[in-house]
Amino acid sequence: MIRVVITGIGAVTPLGNSFPDSWSAIKAGLSGIRTVTKISASQTKWKAAGEVADFKACEYLGHKELRRLDAFVHYAVASAVMSAEDAGLIQPHTRPPDDDYLTSGGVIIGSSRGGITTLENAFMHMRDSVLNGHDCRLSPYLMPATTISMGASYIAQRLAINGYCLALSNACASGSNAIGEAYRLLKAGFRGPVIAGGTDAPLCRVCIEGYGKAGALSKHEPAFASRPFDRQRDGFVLSEGACTLVLENLDSASSRGANIYGEVIGYGNTVDAFHQTKPDLKGEMHALRSAMADAGISPADVDYINAHGTSTPIGDRVEAESILSVFGKKASQIPVSAVKSMTGHMLAASGAFEAACTAMSLREGLVPPTINVREKDSRCGINLLTEKINLPMTTALSSSFGFGGVNAVLIFRKLQ
Repeated sequence: MIRVVITGIGAVTPLGNSFPDSWSAIKAGLSGIRTVTKISASQTKWKAAGEVADFKACEYLGHKELRRLDAFVHYAVASAVMSAEDAGLIQPHTRPPDDDYLTSGGVIIGSSRGGITTLENAFMHMRDSVLNGHDCRLSPYLMPATTISMGASYIAQRLAINGYCLALSNACASGSNAIGEAYRLLKAGFRGPVIAGGTDAPLCRVCIEGYGKAGALSKHEPAFASRPFDRQRDGFVLSEGACTLVLENLDSASSRGANIYGEVIGYGNTVDAFHQTKPDLKGEMHALRSAMADAGISPADVDYINAHGTSTPIGDRVEAESILSVFGKKASQIPVSAVKSMTGHMLAASGAFEAACTAMSLREGLVPPTINVREKDSRCGINLLTEKINLPMTTALSSSFGFGGVNAVLIFRKLQ
């Protein structure tokens, strides 16, 4: 039987420009959400955002690459390099070695919006050129730089990986799906390693106004805007970032003496077939049960749930109902927390980052807090934790749900 483990983690988030920094902030219950600066806050109703700050992309890419690639690729490459370094596949600040193991490996990266910020800038440039009677000059790199596949393919280029490469876009579930598909690939016998995760840089006017007009974004004061399962929640906070994990089969990881964070034991990938934006209770229940069936466990085996918890009124309610329905009496005993209370919604990056946090929770025996919850919604009767607790755990679950009714659930186990 092939067992799949996590040997490296890298991240760029509103909480920090590395996974250790971001994870430390999560444990401390700190918020990375501020007033948006990447567009004019005075010109939008939705002023909260989770922005990456003080990020030095030049540490990972050359000056020409920085100009030619969208920020979602910058974040993806940085997180992938950090995860490969963390896994001991490359040495810090060096090019990849002539190593057949890494070279023949794989990359699977999810993104919801790809290079949408660069596209918006190009459209604005075109508009201004037409209005001023000038010829419109666009970069010859505009199309390749903004395609969703560029996150995965540029990681492969940067790390000299020429084995398996896949980019996927499954809305907010994309990052979790990428990890799940990497898990399946390795279980099917792929030698590995596989670098998998999610990346998005959607802090532009079209995304903020678009999600806002859809009724998805919070209008609360930025510091307290992201409040999953709170009675007065009114929407999520749009954020940016990336997170990647290195997945390997246990035998390969052990043979090279790799540090192991935890084991991936289950993956559920389902679709509601219900509505473009509204979540469906039956669909989310199906995803939870599918993941547990894949893992060969029952609800009684789950010690902790890292919730999708976006802070939308209907999304949180349906997620809570799905937990209560699937876990029954055990639901009152399972601690639940929502990382997005601190990061906001990084779209594809959130699922991957939450997966990493779930693995770390198991490893360190703690449940991070859910912040900004002033009054728990009585209609969401889950065991939501608002303070960090120490809790020895063996098995945990992380969920991601997206527009179109796409659902991804990952299950992790502390390595025995």
